[in-house]
Amino acid sequence: MMASARVFGIQCVTRTLTLILAVCLGLAPSVRATEPTGETLTSLGAGSSSVTRPISFELDIQPILAATGCNTGPCHGKQRGQNGFQLSLLGFDSDFDHDAIVREGRGRRIFPAAPDQSLLLLKAMAILPHGGGKRFEAGSENHQLMVEWIRQGAVRRLAEEPVLERVELLRDKFVLTPAEEGELGVVAHYSDGSTRDVTFLATYLANESSVVAVDEQGRLKAGPLPGETAVMARYMNHICVADVVIPQTVPLAPDAFADLPQYNFIDEFIDSKLQELAILPTQPASDSVYLRRIFLDLIGRLPTPDEVREFLAAAAQAKASDSPGAGDYRRVWVDRLLERPEYVDHWANQWADLLRPNPYRVGIKAVLNYDNWIRDQFREGVTHDEFVRRIVTAKGSTWHNGPATLYRDRRDPEEIATMVSQLFLGIRLDCAKCHHHPFEKWSQQDFYQFASFFAQIGRKGTGLSPPISGGEEIVFFSGTGSVKHPVTGETLSPVPLFGETEEVPKDVDPREALARWMTSPDNDYFAKVQVNRIWAALMGRGIVEPIDDLRSTNPPTHPELFDALAKHFQESGYDVKELIRTIVASRAYSTGSDVNETNVGDRLNYSRHYRKQLRAETLLDAIADLTETKTSFGNAMADGARATQVWTHRIPSLFLDTFGRPDMNQDPPCERIEDSTVTQSLHLMNDRDIDRRIRSDSGRAARLAKSDLSAEQVIEEIYLAAYSRLPDAEESAYATTLINSAGSDRREAIEDLMWAMINSPEFTIQD
Repeated sequence: MMASARVFGIQCVTRTLTLILAVCLGLAPSVRATEPTGETLTSLGAGSSSVTRPISFELDIQPILAATGCNTGPCHGKQRGQNGFQLSLLGFDSDFDHDAIVREGRGRRIFPAAPDQSLLLLKAMAILPHGGGKRFEAGSENHQLMVEWIRQGAVRRLAEEPVLERVELLRDKFVLTPAEEGELGVVAHYSDGSTRDVTFLATYLANESSVVAVDEQGRLKAGPLPGETAVMARYMNHICVADVVIPQTVPLAPDAFADLPQYNFIDEFIDSKLQELAILPTQPASDSVYLRRIFLDLIGRLPTPDEVREFLAAAAQAKASDSPGAGDYRRVWVDRLLERPEYVDHWANQWADLLRPNPYRVGIKAVLNYDNWIRDQFREGVTHDEFVRRIVTAKGSTWHNGPATLYRDRRDPEEIATMVSQLFLGIRLDCAKCHHHPFEKWSQQDFYQFASFFAQIGRKGTGLSPPISGGEEIVFFSGTGSVKHPVTGETLSPVPLFGETEEVPKDVDPREALARWMTSPDNDYFAKVQVNRIWAALMGRGIVEPIDDLRSTNPPTHPELFDALAKHFQESGYDVKELIRTIVASRAYSTGSDVNETNVGDRLNYSRHYRKQLRAETLLDAIADLTETKTSFGNAMADGARATQVWTHRIPSLFLDTFGRPDMNQDPPCERIEDSTVTQSLHLMNDRDIDRRIRSDSGRAARLAKSDLSAEQVIEEIYLAAYSRLPDAEESAYATTLINSAGSDRREAIEDLMWAMINSPEFTIQD
């Protein structure tokens, strides 16, 4: 009792001295502290009902701290707080925050004897110096609420206090004209059935602020140009999203879409959205553009001149025929490509970016075995669900069972959980490791329960010793191990992120249950993230971007199409080739990349085909094919190996590094640099290896120069090899003059022409 009295006495003296100093300096407010009077307080911002009631820290004070930015990352919500005062990020831990305000620092931040003079309030109103500036005005509703809470004893919880269950928007779809305004309304729902208008205490964020701006009161202001975006409203770790669309101001003719064919359900959904936005799609691509597109997309290489001639002949024959099946020539070629061996390397190489680790960390033999295993899965036509099951439940030697290498590289349950959830569910859980996810529903509890699926992985062998970790390691189910909540210390059992919880027997590897849950038809995330990944590879951008970040605050551009594609993928038995066939068969895929007056600004709705730069490996192989030369990767690869067969980014290649293959030291999943750079342009113009290929005595230029082919025939072959099309009249005339005027230097003219074509956008960019 004596110790408690001394502490109380010290607190009173400290607060009194602070108040006297503030008065002397003219910093204290002129208001006097009063006893509770039972007066009416507005607790939820403008427009809300006024009630006289006890004030709740969690339901009333925490929303103020969030709305005024006190608990955000740049302020007191950062990892170590600000100036000795730390709050949980966005108020995810109310117990911690209450202690920080009421008890930390001997309770110096609040002054129950004179609530108005509490340090917490004097700083928030900038009456005392505050690095965060003024957060609210004296006498404002926020100020009155906090004063009343302190006056009532600054309690943590009220008796029979309800729980916030969800928030919703009064309106979640807006169609605005340029410069038009709109207003969001946010309603909170509580466990006792009550509701509150929390519009003025919510925080807002527009995904594309240039399309529509949103202020702190939830007011929308459309930009000057057509477009669409999503606007997030967050209130106390609950989130809702509004879609905002600004259509073209000039409507289309009523019959604008009447003559457009729809080849499958994809076109139906795409056209519906385009009509809503008053956007007319570009005309279909030519046969030569389509052929080059499917070769690059499906097998990662250019068609040969003979293949181009064969395809164009089939197209001409089909167009001249009246038979019902004459138009199937494109489908026939797609089926042929999907059965070619290059399909395996092209698609396996994309998955390798996401899976294979640094060989100097886990061992060269382990990575080579892992890469071979990935390619074998595509070679054998393993369905996507089985592919993922084999990875998630992998056991055995890293020298004999490739996917076991994942568990050699990632050692902690937390590391494995973030990688698995991102790759196979499209859920980025990294934020939830430390605090409630700021843009999603995932909590720390969710994260560590999910990580518990990987707590009982055992390993025996040499372990890791970078940079020469060459030993073998055995991965197995140990039957022991657990994950604890970092705040509560509670030992957590494996629980999936949503859906039914399967009780896992103690003698069974929890990863088996996880694999069943992940690949269940009830788990939409599993199908959607793979659909999105393949759609982005074929269409130039994902229905959701980034492609592995599926969350409510990052909605798909075409929700109904996304659902339909995921359902189609599930019903096909997770058949990747069937999904590719379906997408490639759509009119949307075969659309040209040119723009018209209505779609010049479209970047989201597939009204045209979005151009993209060739992947580094594909471009290197294309140069090798055009010049008829081989690429050497030293002793790491067999002679004549293609770039798409390279099994690790550690194999040196200045070309591949320049054109965006992942950093060799980057942990998977790896992201590629997709944008063109000045360095890439300079490399194409000046690289000695490219020059050597063009001038090779055994290359295409030398062969054509020695042949009996006329200049016109030489030009035709080069155009077919580089661009998958015939030259037009102007191109043919210019190049013919160039070669014929060279005389005995015919080979040099051909080499110059080939160098210029390699440096052209038509060669390096997929149309």
